[in-house]
Amino acid sequence: MPHDQYENPLTGRYASREMSALWSEQRKFSTWRRLWVALAEAERELGLPITDEQIAELAREVDNIDFAAARAYEKKLRHDVMAHVHAYGDVCPTARPIIHLGATSCYVTDNTDLILIREGLEMTARRLAAVIDALGRFAAEYRSLPCLGFTHLQPAQPTTVGKRACLWAYDLALDLAEIEHRLSTLRARSVKGTTGTQASFLALFAGDHAKVRRLEQLVAEKLGFAESFAVTGQTYTRKVDAQVVDCLSGISQSAHKLATDLRLLASRKEVEEPFEADQIGSSAMAYKRNPMRSERVCALARFVISLQSSAANTVAVQWMERTLDDSANRRLVIPQAFLATDAILILLQNITAGLVVYPQVIAKNLREELPFMATENLLMAAVQAGGDRQELHETIRRHSQDAARAVKQEGRDNDLLARLAADPSFAKVDVLGTLEPSQFVGRAPEQVDEFLAEVVDPIRQRYASTAALQAEVHV
Repeated sequence: MPHDQYENPLTGRYASREMSALWSEQRKFSTWRRLWVALAEAERELGLPITDEQIAELAREVDNIDFAAARAYEKKLRHDVMAHVHAYGDVCPTARPIIHLGATSCYVTDNTDLILIREGLEMTARRLAAVIDALGRFAAEYRSLPCLGFTHLQPAQPTTVGKRACLWAYDLALDLAEIEHRLSTLRARSVKGTTGTQASFLALFAGDHAKVRRLEQLVAEKLGFAESFAVTGQTYTRKVDAQVVDCLSGISQSAHKLATDLRLLASRKEVEEPFEADQIGSSAMAYKRNPMRSERVCALARFVISLQSSAANTVAVQWMERTLDDSANRRLVIPQAFLATDAILILLQNITAGLVVYPQVIAKNLREELPFMATENLLMAAVQAGGDRQELHETIRRHSQDAARAVKQEGRDNDLLARLAADPSFAKVDVLGTLEPSQFVGRAPEQVDEFLAEVVDPIRQRYASTAALQAEVHV
């Protein structure tokens, strides 16, 4: 590997070997050749003069790509598809006359992209399901552990650690549903011709429209698609790319939120990502346990989210039947969106499978704020004991402000409940008996159980093989 040239860290550092291989040159151009084989087979089946020998020769050389020869042809011809037609023809001399017969460049480029996108979505779905499974196991373990809730990043009504994990998992489950929807609606471009009119194929089949339609269906089936897109210009609509990148951006949005929450929780010493025995948190501060994996998730997620606008703008500028200003952009955006999302999910799987919880710290932080949380219950109890709701609310408000002032300005412990217990308005209420944290989490534990049964378990059943999916973090 040369060290004097830029290397994309997505392939060299972050993404899995499987996802990197999917977007490799070998996979791309081998798929082009498989498409030429599929086209020749379908044309032969519909009566064009293509021999079994020619088909066999094409199939035999699918993976035997002379990249140097292809580069030399492209330098001369300034056309990548024709360069590979010539390189393929060099090793398939008998079949050379019928390679790419009736097709336009987008026959191989677009159909290949759709095949790779389909496989990329399937790989992404499996990794996503593995993260949801890990979060589900974590949620089950901590379903009833009370913790301080936050709204506006300010202490709010308690929840449980398990319930909070369900919030993360549900975002990802919604992302998985979007991925599955895109997979279910993905189509082949198949054989549409130069501007989508199929004129060249109609000429090949002497004006037989039925044969052209049958050719389109045959090729789509050979590519593993039940259908092809209803209409296209020269390319399939780039709306499809935008929808796919939207899905990957959605995963990144959810991942960023999850990882940010973990970073905040780590700062409170409540929950941490796994930290290896020899891991160094800081080159200067030896005591530090920085949440570097969660930070990396946020960094990569920001990158994927930024790609969303690029795909959207590409849709917007495809004039008439197509313009070529999509090509260079798509070479960057689509593979890198998949690679970065893959890296994010590898990190999330590693993090969520090894989360470290500190119950005593969680309990301490909750105790410090619980007197404020208890006021709603105290208000209702005092009203039931015959008090005036509005007057009681004002009493609580006044004591709360005084107690908060003492905590913030004087560094005292929170004595709100003691203040209320001494107030005649609450004489009939067991004020100090209201501090059991489990009284304040509502149905959080039961919501965890229901969520696991109704949302996570069906995902586990659909992706049963993901349990053994490895999450190798390269660095």
